[in-house]
Order: sequence, then structure tokens, then C-alpha cells
Amino acid sequence: MSALAAYSTSTGEAVQFWVLGTVAVIGALCTILMKKAVHSALCLAGTMIILAVFYLANGAYFLGVVQVVVYTGAVMMLFLFVVMLVGVTASDSLKETLKGQRWLAALCGLGFGVLLVAGIGNASLKDFSGLGQANSGGNVEGLAALVFTKYVFAFEITGALLITAAVGAMVLTHRERTERAATQREQAEARVRAGKQVPPLPAPGVYARHNAVDIPGLLPDGTVSDLTVSDTLRARGQIRDVSGQALADLAALEQRAEARLGRLERAEEAGK
Repeated sequence: MSALAAYSTSTGEAVQFWVLGTVAVIGALCTILMKKAVHSALCLAGTMIILAVFYLANGAYFLGVVQVVVYTGAVMMLFLFVVMLVGVTASDSLKETLKGQRWLAALCGLGFGVLLVAGIGNASLKDFSGLGQANSGGNVEGLAALVFTKYVFAFEITGALLITAAVGAMVLTHRERTERAATQREQAEARVRAGKQVPPLPAPGVYARHNAVDIPGLLPDGTVSDLTVSDTLRARGQIRDVSGQALADLAALEQRAEARLGRLERAEEAGK
């Protein structure tokens, strides 16, 4: 009965295989057929998650967790965020930054397909030990024994494939400069000729009264300096003008000073 159970497939396993397998194949095809790199990365991440579900369903719990945490959660999301931050578009993907890379990629894909077909053709589908014997000493121990003995060459090939994926991500984000970069001296000369602010911009706020970025600084005559506030805040209408209050405070200060000076002069005259 145990041997018959090992060679038979339950209804739940069959439904899981056909449903998730179909979604995984569609995700893999969308990875290579999508025009935008971000969409391709998302499809590949979904395919990796489905592979993790297959691992867990087959008793390879360590592989399932590693597939989610390492490949999907770390490596794939890193590629996705890099592509999103750099902003590779479909038009950029049509430009070959490396000559002959499409033919080389097609040749490598054909070679990988031949190796895959050969491996599947030589696989033994009649005799197998089952999950009980494979995980008898523990799933991690059994996996380590196979990876570092029988399948060590395939393990090294997988590592090379991951390195190739990292290099491919860098190639996708590589852009050739079409013109010579301006030097610091040339940039400074262009800034002076354009009449822009050459020295550092003055700090925002009114000294000894405010230091907020939405309050413009005042010039010695009490007027507002437009260089002290951001253009974004000015466009949003989020600038608080305190020049009137500052001028009123200065006028009051002058009046108090004049009144005090007047009292001092009268006191000096009375003393004489």
C-alpha cells in the first residue's frame, strides 16, 4: 500500500499542480515578453513565489523558505527596486549598449534549453525513493548531502547563473553618455554667464526671530529676499511673509530708542 501511495497522485495534488503550474508558466512567459522591465521583474517574482509553494508541497521546507526569503524577498526585489529607481523604459531596452548582445543571449538561451532537455531526458521517472527516505535525516541535512556531492556541478552552474543575472541587471541600467561631461570650471563659467546666484544662497528665516524654511529672510532695509526660500514652496503658496511685522517691530524699537535718548538728554541738561 505504501508503494502504491508513493506512485499515485491525489486529487488535491493534481489540482494544485495544474493550477499553479499554469500560472507559473504564464508568469515565466510574461517575464520575457513584457515590454517594460518593471513588469517583467514583477512576473518573475510571482513565478518564484509559486515555485516556493511547490517546494513546500513536496516536503522541501528548507528550499521553500529559502526561495521566498533569499531569491524572491532579497535578490528579486533588489533587481526590481534598482530598475524602478533607475527608470529603464521600453525605448531604452531596444537600444543595444553592448554590440551583439542579443545574438549572444539567444545562443546562451539555446544552449541552456539543450542542457535542460538532456537533463529531463536522462531523468529517472520509474524508480524513486520518496520523500520519507530523502528527509530521513532531516530536510536540511539531506539537501546538503546531495548539493555538495552528487549535484555539486549543477550547484556551481546555478551560482554562475545568478552572477550572470546580476551582470544582466547592470547591463540593463547602463547608459552611454552621448556628450562630454562638463568640468567644474566650465559649469562655474556657465553659471556666471547665465547671471545665476554664484555664492551660496542666504539662509531662510529672519535672524533672531524665525528660522523656518517657509519664512523668507529680510534684507537690511526690511524687504523680503526671494533667494532665501525654495521655489517649490513659492509655487505652492506656502510662504509666510513676516516683513510687515518685522518692520513694525523695527519702528517700535526706533521709537523706544529715541524716547530713551530724549530722556537721557533731558537728564543731562537738568544735571547741568
